[in-house]
Amino acid sequence: MKIEAEGAPHPALWWREENGRVVCTLCPRFCSLREGQAGFCFIRKNVGGALVSLGYGRPTGFGIDPVEKKPLNHFLPGTSILSFGTAGCNLGCKFCQNWTTTKAKADAVRTVRASPEDVVRIAIAEDCVSIAYTYNDPVIFGEFVIDVSRLARGAGLKNVMVTAGYITDEARADVFRFIDAANVDLKAFDDAFYQKYSLARIEPVKETLLWLRNETEIWIEITTLLIPGLNDSPEEIRAECAWIRETLGAGTPLHFTAFHPDYRMKDLPRTPHATLRHARSIAKEEGLDFVYIGNVSDAEGQTTFCPGCGAVLIERDWHSVRRNRLRGGACPDCGARIPGVW
Repeated sequence: MKIEAEGAPHPALWWREENGRVVCTLCPRFCSLREGQAGFCFIRKNVGGALVSLGYGRPTGFGIDPVEKKPLNHFLPGTSILSFGTAGCNLGCKFCQNWTTTKAKADAVRTVRASPEDVVRIAIAEDCVSIAYTYNDPVIFGEFVIDVSRLARGAGLKNVMVTAGYITDEARADVFRFIDAANVDLKAFDDAFYQKYSLARIEPVKETLLWLRNETEIWIEITTLLIPGLNDSPEEIRAECAWIRETLGAGTPLHFTAFHPDYRMKDLPRTPHATLRHARSIAKEEGLDFVYIGNVSDAEGQTTFCPGCGAVLIERDWHSVRRNRLRGGACPDCGARIPGVW
């Protein structure tokens, strides 16, 4: 690998020519691009009448994380995962926690030139059992996701997407083809919030979650960042939890995480711990079996309990697994099967 500021663009998938422009069909924005124009995500561009990816093979860097940091609590707990992303994003979240890269063009940040083979070699060398496509939204570098994840699966590694799920029907099956688990950010349960604060719509995200549950074997967990006064009302939380239970199943893990002031929302306070705990209690009342609290220290809110007998199954301290009592994916006390990849 080598560090570069520039690199040759890679041919992109999922586009069509229309009225002398290139229309990107990867995400629901359907950016219509003139010659030389890049899309909303910054890294998909019309070059010579064809769509190219400026993010292919250009990670902004790598990190080795516990899988719990993604967050995934029901997927190979206690294992290490190689994480990377690129510049750009196809959402415009005003509360973005990774805005220095998601709001940057590929030539405005330091990138590492890495082939799919390089990424897999790094994961193996660092004793990681999985690769996470994360930091920004991996949907926008879908071509790279496909090539890396195909090689990773062949090498016996698992693949994880951390995504907002903002992707079209046309591209969804291709991008997720070799993915084993996904954490999907459900930013709120209100389309007006999505439009105002993420410059997106909620329906494509719900469609992605339903597709993942009904059409694939991919393990899914959901994260909602609770922002004081914007998406943390008991009524909205209750509606979200009821929808998850009714459409995705009570065994779908839900993570409520704490907001901290950043990017274009520096005037708002941090999420009170009490708000997270109240959200968790609402979710439990609505029948969800596995509800977690993140971005704060909360032993109870980060522990996995058996929905059958209430026994402690996996104790966590932030992102560290302190004790795992599961036996073959089941509770050792009552034998209840616990959904997940163990």
